[in-house]
Amino acid sequence: MTPRTLKRLHPAQRDDIGDLTTRRPLPGPAIPQLDPFLFLNHHGPQVYPPGNRGLPFGPHPHRGFETVTFILDGELSHLDSGGHESVIGPGGVQWMTAGSGLVHAELSPASFKRSGGPLEILQLWVNLPSRLKMTTPNYLGLQGDAIPKVERDGATFEVISGEVAGVAGPFPSLIGIEMSVARLSPGGAVNLPVARGRAVFLYVVSGEIVVGGQAAPKWNLVELNDDGDAVAFDSPTGAVVLVGHAQPIGEPIFAHGPFVMNTREEIIQAIDDYNAGKFGNVPG
Repeated sequence: MTPRTLKRLHPAQRDDIGDLTTRRPLPGPAIPQLDPFLFLNHHGPQVYPPGNRGLPFGPHPHRGFETVTFILDGELSHLDSGGHESVIGPGGVQWMTAGSGLVHAELSPASFKRSGGPLEILQLWVNLPSRLKMTTPNYLGLQGDAIPKVERDGATFEVISGEVAGVAGPFPSLIGIEMSVARLSPGGAVNLPVARGRAVFLYVVSGEIVVGGQAAPKWNLVELNDDGDAVAFDSPTGAVVLVGHAQPIGEPIFAHGPFVMNTREEIIQAIDDYNAGKFGNVPG
């Protein structure tokens, strides 16, 4: 296998939301999207005191894409207008297909607000092609012990979707996304086959990795060239890395707030449908 070479590093931009520490590597000043990956928010790491207000993401709508949320530390409560409800703890993942339209709330459970504690969450937005934008909404939330793990070359892969070394992740992807969280010990290495033409998503959550002899520190999105059939890196210090790849969709994108469609007219329709109550409501 021939490893892809490094094209550019994209440092995450600091953009706190109230008292929630937030960094955003995508979109960034030099990378508006990485088709089909649209957006990544990295919340934390931070420690909330007892008697805190918790996360600020009350009921809000989405249409036309999917959200994949990685709870690295702390807890996250999910409630949506499709009747899905869960509280997911450290190591768990939430995968929501907004599709034709959902209203959901992402909040801290009462116990976290009362007692406080550490919090670190990643949320990735993944686009859907026009043929799937109005698909039936869906949600799956799994705790960390339901995520299969693969160990190789000093790295542990938490397999979310697709396969790593023949082990399949539990989350089905409508567009064939391969996604995992790689935890590298000092001296650990990653060498994954990735077909040419697929877009690679590589974000350094913590620690530092080395790609083709160049260091990529934490809070950097690593953009690779499409010049090989593998993704390879190592870490002298240890690291946590979000690793994914998918076939680009290659369609126009028209986004407005929580809606991601192909045209302005579809955005107007989404707003009209939401205002008309067609997305449903989150139970109070």
